[in-house]
Amino acid sequence: MRIGLALGGGGVRGLAHASVLEALDELGIKPSIIAGTSMGAVVGAIYASGVSGSEIKEGIRRHLILKQDTWSDVLGKRADLLKWLTAFSPGFSRGGLMRAERFLKHLFAGIAGTTFEDLEIPLIVTATDYWSAKEVVLTDGDLMPALQASMAAPGIFAPVVISGRVLVDGGITNQVPFDHVLGHADFTIAVDVRRARNPVSRKIPSALESVLGTFDIMQQAALTQKIKHQKPDLYLQTEIRGVRMLDFGKVEQVFSQAAPAVDLLKQQLEQLRPD
Repeated sequence: MRIGLALGGGGVRGLAHASVLEALDELGIKPSIIAGTSMGAVVGAIYASGVSGSEIKEGIRRHLILKQDTWSDVLGKRADLLKWLTAFSPGFSRGGLMRAERFLKHLFAGIAGTTFEDLEIPLIVTATDYWSAKEVVLTDGDLMPALQASMAAPGIFAPVVISGRVLVDGGITNQVPFDHVLGHADFTIAVDVRRARNPVSRKIPSALESVLGTFDIMQQAALTQKIKHQKPDLYLQTEIRGVRMLDFGKVEQVFSQAAPAVDLLKQQLEQLRPD
């Protein structure tokens, strides 16, 4: 059975996709095609290149200081930590505060292949054409510019020009691109890692929180409308609270909060297995 996997955007929350991929590996399930937006596209590309879900998680943890780390652990990670900080240093490039290419080159260091055609699993990456306000689907050619465009959150990462089009974050027009795998698979799995909101809170948000939160609201509204018209076979939504788009210091919170949803995914897939 051909499995289609769609991985949504969500900044650092998108690293929860590594746990989903780890679960699929444990079940012996290999996607036949992957579609991704923003961080979902990045994690999906690494996995499609042949890196396992557990290896992706280990790589993420190697670049962060965790609560349980001893001084010895921190010193052992020193080189990777410095590279990670350099990757996220402000670039002040036109249209954004950071240079996404540093981040992507660091994540993909040591991975063979630089084009879509080099990947072991077909990958679909989505972005948004800034001027036409339409979704753009990228499936061939150079991989890095496509991923850089897909994660070009307005004001944070600079837009990317591909084939004369100015491209920004794919999540603006398609937060969880499961519609692009529906015709290429027998069974589709969609993973939504957008932030869970706290309806009880009535605090006035900060300026940055206001921008990012409004971005989340618009994406959620668009996704809700899309699901009314077409649905994946299995839709998984993680419940990640208190983690903003760039809170990379909260990766362990992302993994721990996503764990119940990942466990549910495993249970649902186990039930679908023939006796």
